[in-house]
Amino acid sequence: MSPDAGRPADTRALDDWTTLLDALEHELTVTSATEAATTWTQPTVLGPVPRELVGRASRLLAAQRDRLAELETERRQTLEHLGALRQVAATDEPRGSVYLDASA
Repeated sequence: MSPDAGRPADTRALDDWTTLLDALEHELTVTSATEAATTWTQPTVLGPVPRELVGRASRLLAAQRDRLAELETERRQTLEHLGALRQVAATDEPRGSVYLDASA
């Protein structure tokens, strides 16, 4: 018999959703550029979000969208910096012989 067998379905759903939201919030707050995020797989057996957790889930979604916007801004800035570096590198003069006259 599973440990959840004696608990009401509503309590199990609330616990399962709480666990999922905890994990997603943790990923959102601790994952940095040097830390690889875990691969997320969409749960298939949770069912709808319990009414008690709708506000929390909505806040998490808003925070994820904010983070996505931040990452997009950082990506654009990085591309601009790389473009500037490429332009500078294109103006560098060669520092040594470019051609060797082997006929002499």
